[in-house]
Amino acid sequence: MGGRLPATRVAGPVSRLSLNQKTVDRLPLSAVVDECLRTGIESIGVWREPLREFGVTRGAKLVRDAGLRVSSLCRGGFFTMPSGSARRAALDDNRRAIDEAAALGAACLVLVVGGLTGGSRDLPAARRRITDALRELVPYACERQVRLALEPMNPVYCADRGVLSTLAQALDLAEQFDPAAVGVVIDTFHVWWDPDLDAAVSRAAGRIASFQVADWITPLPADTLLARGMVGDGHVDFRRIRALVDGAGYSGDIEVEIFNAELWSRPGAEVVDLTIRRFAEHVAPDRVPSP
Repeated sequence: MGGRLPATRVAGPVSRLSLNQKTVDRLPLSAVVDECLRTGIESIGVWREPLREFGVTRGAKLVRDAGLRVSSLCRGGFFTMPSGSARRAALDDNRRAIDEAAALGAACLVLVVGGLTGGSRDLPAARRRITDALRELVPYACERQVRLALEPMNPVYCADRGVLSTLAQALDLAEQFDPAAVGVVIDTFHVWWDPDLDAAVSRAAGRIASFQVADWITPLPADTLLARGMVGDGHVDFRRIRALVDGAGYSGDIEVEIFNAELWSRPGAEVVDLTIRRFAEHVAPDRVPSP
C-alpha cells in the first residue's frame, strides 16, 4: 500500500455509510482502507479473519491512522453447544474477539449466536445457553469497554447459524443486561420480513448497537449464506426501516454488508462506487437538511 490517498468527501446523504469488509471480500484490509480514503467513506466494519491475517495491532494502527471509525467487529458468538471442551473453546475465542474489538475501538462486537449442535432439536435449550454465555462474557467485555451486540438472523439460518430469529427474541436476551453492555444488531436482510418489526424496533431504543443493510433477492442461490443482494436489487424497503431505526434514536453508522459471489467477482473499486450510489438512492434520506 503506497501512502494515504486524497479523500473525496462523501456528500451529506451518505455521511453515515460504513463499508463492511465482506462487501468487498477479496480485498485485503489495507485495500479496503484505501478505498474508504479514495471515496471519503469514514467508517469501516471489520472482520476478524482478515484482521488477524494482517495483524491485530498493525491493523488497528492502520485504521486509526486513516482516521476511520470502526462501526463493528464481526464476529463472536457460536456458543449454543452444551458444556464441554467445545464450549470452553468457543468462550475463549469470544474473549479474544473482545480483546480485538477493544484494540480497534470498535463500536460493538457482533455476536452470531450459533445454531443447533450435535444433532440436537432442542431450540429452547440452545437459546438458554446464549444467556449463560453472556453472563460469563459481559464482565470481561465491560472491563474492556466493548459492547456486545446480538444479531437476530433470518429463520433460514436457525438450524446452523442463529437460533435467534426475530429482533424481539434478541431483545428478550439483551434486556437481561445493561444496555451499554449488550445491544442488538438490526440487519435489514434478516429482519425485513418480520410483521412485528415496527414494535420491536421501537422497543429496541437505547439498545441498537449496529444497523446493517443488504437486500433480499429472489430466487435465492443454492448457498443461502451468499444470498444477500446489493441495496436496491431486491425486496427490502430500506427507507421505511431506516425511518424506524432513526425514530428509535439510533444515529450511528449504517453498514452495507453483502455476501454475494457475483459481487465479489467484480473489481473492488467498482463495488465500492456502486455501494455509495445505491446507499444514496435507497437508504439516505430523500433530502439533506441545509447547514
